[in-house]
Amino acid sequence: MAEAKPKAVISTGKHLAASIAEAHSIPKKQAEAIVADVVNGIVQSLTKGEKVRLAGLGTFQVNDRPARQARNPATGAMIDVAASKKAAFRPAKELKEAI
Repeated sequence: MAEAKPKAVISTGKHLAASIAEAHSIPKKQAEAIVADVVNGIVQSLTKGEKVRLAGLGTFQVNDRPARQARNPATGAMIDVAASKKAAFRPAKELKEAI
């Protein structure tokens, strides 16, 4: 029999806030507010089209995806896909090496 894969551990904003609260001896609610403010700041910057670079972590940016033609797999018909924007993350060298 094949061995079952271990269940992936997902770290959430609340987990991050709990770690920050413990490391800096601040209330958990305050740490959660800080994490929420950081996320909101990143979202606002990306909405303005700005890059967000966090040293040691990586760069968040918005990439433009041009309009293109694609094939509908069910019918085989060609369809037009409109241009769109995509949020992208490029990890920093330190993060790549740590992983």
